Amino acid sequence: MKYLRTAFIVLCVVSGLSSCKQKTTGQAEASTYPLMRLFPEDRTLSVSYTAVIQGRQDVEIRPQVSGFITDVLVREGAKVRKGQTLFIIDTIPYAASYRQAKAAVATAEAQVATAALSLEGKEDLYREKVISDFELQTARNSYNSAVASLAEAQAAEVSAANNLSYAIVKSPVDGSAGMTSVRVGALVSSAMAEPLISVSDNSQMYVYFSLPEKEVLALTKEYGSIDNTIKSYAPVTLTMSDGSTYEHKGRIDAISGIVDKVTGTVSIRAVFDNSEGRLMSGGSGRINISYDRDSVIVIPQEATYEIQDKIFAYRVEDGRAVSTQISVFKINNGKEYIVESGLSEGDVIVSQGAGLLRDGTPVAGEPVDSNAENGGEQSI
Repeated sequence: MKYLRTAFIVLCVVSGLSSCKQKTTGQAEASTYPLMRLFPEDRTLSVSYTAVIQGRQDVEIRPQVSGFITDVLVREGAKVRKGQTLFIIDTIPYAASYRQAKAAVATAEAQVATAALSLEGKEDLYREKVISDFELQTARNSYNSAVASLAEAQAAEVSAANNLSYAIVKSPVDGSAGMTSVRVGALVSSAMAEPLISVSDNSQMYVYFSLPEKEVLALTKEYGSIDNTIKSYAPVTLTMSDGSTYEHKGRIDAISGIVDKVTGTVSIRAVFDNSEGRLMSGGSGRINISYDRDSVIVIPQEATYEIQDKIFAYRVEDGRAVSTQISVFKINNGKEYIVESGLSEGDVIVSQGAGLLRDGTPVAGEPVDSNAENGGEQSI
């Protein structure tokens, strides 16, 4: 009887252990995770950068001669045309210098004519052997000296004419005049620190922004050259400082070939039409660049984890999670990645909690199609 009780107890213990082991194994095999089946989708990503707005040409008008301002002919903020007179510096001393220079030219011309006649006579006498070689050479030297004096006088005349023209200060470009503190009677010179006025050609505006060096290098590698990279950009938009979107689209037309040593960025320029004059030189805003990606694999960032700057996701194979390295598009919206390699259409992945999984973990669940919800434009 004693032996029967002992055998019974041992049988119960063994049966209990077996039951517990089966229960534990069953729980591991039944672990459920959110799964996603991948299908191609279309995405438009928009990334924005802080930008500075400048006129196509911002010209500081500075005096090239000294003197008192006798006339101010420009209205601050007005439209001006190329060649329009803006200021007049006292022309009297420069007009006098010009007349003096012209007179000097006339004197030098007369001296050349006299020297030419003298040389001609000396040459005749020399041919008749009346004068020596020395006298002939002296006449030639006098003529050459007169010619040089004429050239010097002519150069002085040109300089005087330029100074007289500089006293009439004109706009070198079409544009809008800035503000000026110069008034009639002010003494100005080429050494003054502040310009007389600035004129901005605002018919088109340049919008400058910067991209990280790595991104520019990636783009030039992808497209082969800076010129091809510029051509690859779609039209860009501008968000103004008040939050409104500028009505005209722009185009990227230049990428600097120099990396800023301080910021590690590359300057890029976009050009916008400004026929209505809404954009002002010196303003700020945000440039918006769109990237259209058609028929691409899109996965949640929650479905990935990173190790040493490499991105991984878990693909489900035969009921187990298999770690898979992927490469993604350089731009993302902070929620999704566009996968460029590593995953394909029809693959099933664990869509959440990838950082908590281990390679080979048994997974179960009903996959949801990745394109169950329509994708759209995503902004950063």
